[in-house]
Amino acid sequence: MFLLNVKAHYDAAHFLRNYHGKCEKLHGHRYEVEAGLAFDDVGDGGMAYDFGEAKRHLRAVADRLDHENINDLPPFTEIEPSAENQARWIFGEMRDLLGPLADHLVYVRVWETPNQYAQYSLKPTW
Repeated sequence: MFLLNVKAHYDAAHFLRNYHGKCEKLHGHRYEVEAGLAFDDVGDGGMAYDFGEAKRHLRAVADRLDHENINDLPPFTEIEPSAENQARWIFGEMRDLLGPLADHLVYVRVWETPNQYAQYSLKPTW
């Protein structure tokens, strides 16, 4: 099996409505987001999937969050804009963009800092 990983980033603000602590105040992050796609084999060109295509899709989703207050964007007007919920939302948006290859998306990770991330996947990957 081949696992391809692509990364993007976005700078955004958010606050957590149902949290008591520093993160209940408006603050920002330089989020790093990565997506992992799994394939059983490579195609005729020796690649499982074009990195450029995967990055293009991930960048399109990340650009929608870049330089925004995430709390102002649906669905985060109704749900907490936590790293966990961002990972789940990005996963769904990526699946939509991948179309017939959606089942190859294994996980999305959203890094809030260089030392912590939240990951969303349909199946455990650990």
